[in-house]
Amino acid sequence: MDFKLTVLPGDGIGPEVMAEGLKVLNAVAKKYKHSFEYQYGLIGGCCIDKEGVALSPETLAMCKKSDAVLLAAVGDPRFDDPKLPVHPEDGLLALRRGLGIRKATDSMTYSEKEIERIVRVGFELARSRKKKLVSVDKANVLLSSRLWRQIVIEIAKDYPDVTVEHILVDACAMKLILAPTYFDVIVTENMFGDILTDEASMLAGSMGMLPSASLAGIPAKGTKTFGLYEPIHGSAPTIAKQNIANPIATILSIAMMLRYSCGLETEAAEIEAAVDKVLAAGYATIDIFKEGNTRLGTAEMGSQIAKIIGG
Repeated sequence: MDFKLTVLPGDGIGPEVMAEGLKVLNAVAKKYKHSFEYQYGLIGGCCIDKEGVALSPETLAMCKKSDAVLLAAVGDPRFDDPKLPVHPEDGLLALRRGLGIRKATDSMTYSEKEIERIVRVGFELARSRKKKLVSVDKANVLLSSRLWRQIVIEIAKDYPDVTVEHILVDACAMKLILAPTYFDVIVTENMFGDILTDEASMLAGSMGMLPSASLAGIPAKGTKTFGLYEPIHGSAPTIAKQNIANPIATILSIAMMLRYSCGLETEAAEIEAAVDKVLAAGYATIDIFKEGNTRLGTAEMGSQIAKIIGG
């Protein structure tokens, strides 16, 4: 099958981890006879340097014409001054807004339609996994959370096969540490999700381990949807170009892309299995290194995972 992807390496360690992600994706393409056409664009600090904006209209247009978008990281300490007219993170917000895959404001304003869209994504994911969904809110304090819970309760009627539980965000944060295996699929709004994902990354040992996806539609079983795929970590400029960043989050983001935007479940599962095998064999980048492990650099970790896929 043929796919057109927009690749946005971004800032800091972004180009390094993206290179390893594409190395693994190319191994999948070779094994399963797929064709991935890569279109490269700038976003974040590197885009400000060259074009004066964090995301150009031309790059956004290119993203919209793709089957999916792969993003590594944005962020550059040179632009931390809040008085500057443009910041690298503006590019990410503009990208999500332009692709219609996330809406949020500082006032936590959510429309019923937007809540319903993401909640249905949660239910569909739960239906395809263990049929258990935890909805996280702060309905005891926030009006927006009361609306959120009301909509979740209504939508739950369409998914009688999925067990849904409502948990307040502070209680969820506690239980995520106390009993992480209690959870399977969690659905929540942007700010709570941003905090909980960073917390959850420590359960896996590092922020370099967790992928993420912003989806434009509901990935019901057997269907495809447009998505923006990225690791949850930032640009980590202090370790850029040292061959020590963990590329696994980017590689697993590519697995999510294959599953949800390309409809390639077998290929996605193979990448995930390859990552598991490499970790089980004791290979580790510095962020997850423990006594007895074999330490690998960014490029070596990507090569090891690609090697398993290639046989």
